[in-house]
Amino acid sequence: MNDLKKILVDKVLLFESDTLTGETEKLLQQIRRERSENAVIYISSGTSSIISGSEKTWAAIKAYIDDNEPATELVKVGCTGPSNYEPLLCVQLPGKNKLYFRNISEEKVEPLLNGVFHSDINKDDLVGQNGSKGFELWSGISFIEDLPFFARQKRVVLNNCGCYDPESIEEYIARGGYRAYAKAIRNYTYEEVCNIIESSGLRGRSGGGYPTGIKWKQALNTVSSSRYLVCNAKESDPGAFTDRTMLESDPHRLIEGIAIASYAIGANNAIVFFRNGSEHARLKLQKAIDRARDFGLIGHNIFSSGYNLDIIIRKEPGAFVCGEETALISTLEGKRGMPQLKPPYPVTAGLFGKPTVINNVETLMNVPLIMHNGPEWFRTLGTEKSPGTKVFAVAGKGRMTGVVEVEMGTKIRSILEDIADGIREGKELKAIQLGGASGSFITPGNLDITVDYEVMKEKGINMGAGGFIIIDENTCMVDLVRHYMEFMRNESCGKCIPCREGTGRMLEILESVIKKPMNEDSGTTLERFKGVMQLETIAAVMKDTSLCGLGQTAPNPFLSALTNFREEFEEHIFDRKCRANICRGLRTFSIDVDKCTGCTACASKCPVNAIYGTRLQPFFIVEEKCIGCGVCFDICKFSAINVK
Repeated sequence: MNDLKKILVDKVLLFESDTLTGETEKLLQQIRRERSENAVIYISSGTSSIISGSEKTWAAIKAYIDDNEPATELVKVGCTGPSNYEPLLCVQLPGKNKLYFRNISEEKVEPLLNGVFHSDINKDDLVGQNGSKGFELWSGISFIEDLPFFARQKRVVLNNCGCYDPESIEEYIARGGYRAYAKAIRNYTYEEVCNIIESSGLRGRSGGGYPTGIKWKQALNTVSSSRYLVCNAKESDPGAFTDRTMLESDPHRLIEGIAIASYAIGANNAIVFFRNGSEHARLKLQKAIDRARDFGLIGHNIFSSGYNLDIIIRKEPGAFVCGEETALISTLEGKRGMPQLKPPYPVTAGLFGKPTVINNVETLMNVPLIMHNGPEWFRTLGTEKSPGTKVFAVAGKGRMTGVVEVEMGTKIRSILEDIADGIREGKELKAIQLGGASGSFITPGNLDITVDYEVMKEKGINMGAGGFIIIDENTCMVDLVRHYMEFMRNESCGKCIPCREGTGRMLEILESVIKKPMNEDSGTTLERFKGVMQLETIAAVMKDTSLCGLGQTAPNPFLSALTNFREEFEEHIFDRKCRANICRGLRTFSIDVDKCTGCTACASKCPVNAIYGTRLQPFFIVEEKCIGCGVCFDICKFSAINVK
């Protein structure tokens, strides 16, 4: 064991007192870069950052440092939160507060850094400053925590995200990491850890909100020769990216949460069930696991406690249904990922027939914080029945998007209007969707609903794993529901008839609604209306008889949309009209003869040859042949194409 590792283990993790010695604290400050004599540049390196070009920005910064400021340290950090600020750059000069800059592409690097190093700050891309006691303030620059996006949040689980190098176990320990784990396995019994989590009121953050401590006790009290802890990191809901962000930004906290949970239930083996395709996050987590093993935090006889633990990663095969806990277990056993009847539940008979606890990423990220601060601290956050915070991935048509964390009890309106800063381009809000492809819609009249499991359950709303999609007036709810039903139809495992046939039939009916019928007689309209009414019956049967949560919740978007946006369904059926002008099958295109110049551009691009005419003379569209694709509308330079 090298010197730094030995100091961190012996004088920090295994140090009995809560107050470290002055010499050790100075070392930790250096590791946290709080006493750096050189400038430090931090750049975000999450998936959203890379998509926005952060790798090119990194290369440009490195080249600048090599040429101008060779003593400057360059550090990759996780995501700070606001996705539309990526690539996000942070610069800290010795003794001064950090400065944050948004949307820093490679061509902006040199002028920006020249300005910072010469105290000539360009405020065009400046977000604000941030620092702690003892650092010099930048005059005339606001603090980022005062921005509405951050001011309305309660960052507890996310408090490390974007602050440190996620691949550095030394820095995580210097920030207080793994001390709760070391304390737990050396000072508490299995039952005592379970009692602490139960007392805190922590509930599963995957949507159902089942009490975590009770689940752990059920597994612990089941007689067995072995037990398993599974972290469900699949996160396959469309629009949700909270787990991925936390994995990329703070993987060591997840490992610590997994380790404490495994100890609490007496499990010697833990598995992280990973989403296929999230390779960047998987590599971050694997490096963190390897470093934790190197420090003796996982392995055999950890810290001479007699406790053994191994953590491995397993990738899912790519099916949405594998996120359901019994299908997940079948996958880990090498079988086809198909759900099984319950009971028995996984906590009593799970992986290989052994007691198995399945928690998602956000749930486990809370565990080290509770063990460190105590269950009473956790209950000071949130509401009586839903203590703590909730992490959301705000996406869609808001002015601000990204990963946010709010205290339980926060109103949906506050997330929309304060954190997301309202709707883009001055559009009107149509709905907010929670719960992904099987979630529900919250209408403008219900924005004062609070983020609380019990309150949302009473309203028939599933909180889900963290997707928070903002929908504006330009969205067709019928087409959106059809999209989700197509997703569910494709992801159904096909084991049970209600789900297999129900999702297919619902999709078939919805697709008939968004297209013009071949003939326009009243009987066709009646058939379309009867089809939609039939959807409600199909949905009820699916909810009552489907084997797993996929089939039981698949009709939710349709039922929610039909309840709140019935008039849109009626417009599609009776008036052949889509108010958002999205449904191609209902659009009617025509050419304004006064504006048409006869350039032939539309006719040459029409995929079905529905446009006729003579060059330099007005053209016309044969409505019977038109498929409503809109290519002519997009290509016309003279605004001669009308659409209804």
